[in-house]
Amino acid sequence: MKKLTLSLSLILLSVISMMGAGKFTANVDTALVATKHLATPMKVTVYLPDSALVNPDAKFPVVYLLNGYSGDYKNFIERVPRLKEAANHYNMVVVMPDGRDSWYWDSPIDPSMQMESFFVEDLIPYIDANYPTLATPEKRAISGLSMGGHGALWLGMRHPEIFKNMASMSGGVDIRPFPKNWKMAKRLGKKEENPEVWEQHTVINLVPTLKNGEQNILFDCGKDDFFAEVNNNLHAELDKHGIDHDYIVRPGNHSWPYWRNSLLYHLLFFNEAFNREAK
Repeated sequence: MKKLTLSLSLILLSVISMMGAGKFTANVDTALVATKHLATPMKVTVYLPDSALVNPDAKFPVVYLLNGYSGDYKNFIERVPRLKEAANHYNMVVVMPDGRDSWYWDSPIDPSMQMESFFVEDLIPYIDANYPTLATPEKRAISGLSMGGHGALWLGMRHPEIFKNMASMSGGVDIRPFPKNWKMAKRLGKKEENPEVWEQHTVINLVPTLKNGEQNILFDCGKDDFFAEVNNNLHAELDKHGIDHDYIVRPGNHSWPYWRNSLLYHLLFFNEAFNREAK
């Protein structure tokens, strides 16, 4: 019995020693990112896979997840229990910033809400400098839900030099049919007074700027979602311009039960893309 107890103690000490070998001691970290592009510093949730805690030299692909309107940096980690399981299985770092109802634009009328510039100039360099990420477009992905789905495709399409992989869940991929909703007029100005600005800030109008095969694209929407039509239109526009992409319509509406399921497919899609690059 004494020998067994001693053996178990040695195993436990070995595990503790391994856990102490890494820079990080917990899977979930909250960063505070300073910026001149927003009114206040940004809180960001970062999830590190188990292997990052025990191997200080390892680096991992990174996925950025963008919350929807009225959400925040805690949404995904709190409301998608299987996110941690998937991140561990695929060995991904997952970064979840706070969307602040910004629609992820640089607002042309509010200098304190320059979210796109924050991502490009502040957030991504901060994450790559402070967390064990593989800092290349091929190993970086972005997705989001609703407003965040719009934001993921907006940032992905405008910055192929940063994101090789992009996806959207139930995204508001064409804002023009919704001029009175979700604070968009607060960010862009009223549509009737600024029609050109609205034309310039909708995802669907970025399609002609894409090059086929340059990026991996996935988006999906529930068939009963109020964004179903604009997602169908985006699919048709991508086809029209010969841009390869994955588009999925599933049963469901604009809700967390749909997104909890959808997110698992997005992480699988990104993992397959990361693995293709590795080969």
